[in-house]
Amino acid sequence: MDLYFPIAEMSLNALMLFGLGVGVGILSGMFGVGGGFLMTPLLIIMGIPPAVAVGTEANQVVAASVSGALAHWRRGNVDVKMGVVILIGGFIGSTFGVGIFTWLRNLGHIDVVIALFYVTFLGIVGVLMVTESVRSWLNSRNPTASRRKLHQHTWMHGLPFKIRFRRSKLYISAVMPLSIGILVGILSAIMGVGGGFIMVPAMIYLLGMPTSVVVGTSLFQIIFVTANVTFLQSVQNQTVDVMLALLLVIGSVIGAQIGTAVGARLRGEQLRALLGLMVLGVGLRVAYDLVVTPTELFSFAISGGD
Repeated sequence: MDLYFPIAEMSLNALMLFGLGVGVGILSGMFGVGGGFLMTPLLIIMGIPPAVAVGTEANQVVAASVSGALAHWRRGNVDVKMGVVILIGGFIGSTFGVGIFTWLRNLGHIDVVIALFYVTFLGIVGVLMVTESVRSWLNSRNPTASRRKLHQHTWMHGLPFKIRFRRSKLYISAVMPLSIGILVGILSAIMGVGGGFIMVPAMIYLLGMPTSVVVGTSLFQIIFVTANVTFLQSVQNQTVDVMLALLLVIGSVIGAQIGTAVGARLRGEQLRALLGLMVLGVGLRVAYDLVVTPTELFSFAISGGD
């Protein structure tokens, strides 16, 4: 069943979009990510303009994150204090990021910038997560191997404004989670993602949070950051297709509940390895699309509506 989506200016199969929403929702519940790092490239591959894909996907990320965060909240796996500190940075970063997005779109460079951001960040994070997960798995199979902490104490842990986060059993500077929130907020605005693929490994390896608490806390802050991105993209750029977002939202809410139940049965290193492989795979696909020769070397477009 095909539906016409006015902002995207094209017709797409509604059942296929609903299925994509369910799949991304499952990822959200399992890994604590909004799922935008996967859905946005898929929408672009389907032919949706990148600017519309980024703006619309933020809606789906909000819904998937709400559903997943509620499930983790019931399990007691949300560090609210940590989430609020990261959220403050996220609001700052996402507001600034939408401004950058608008500027790049007016220059006509936004499509290339979105692709380059995906290749860079997904590639780096994917390689690091897979490498660390394999190392942890090998160490677990070799009892004589020396165990290494997930995070090391560096100069960052000597920063001022320290706060005690009792749920995460940490006493660290608020500057660290605040900075992570700003970075993730910028990425959320430019890439149409919740930023979980950056947030989750940063919370584990830089902040030293337990994996069980990381997922729920990540989803908690993603809700509000992506809601801010959705509002700003709609007002400033008019790139949010409500009909497209609605189908993705319904599917993702259902999928997030399934993903939460599945993720609870997997070990921390298994979750990190699966997420790392998925992030790396999407990054490689985006890189391929950047370098492959298009089937049509020329295209025509009418400008002047912005």
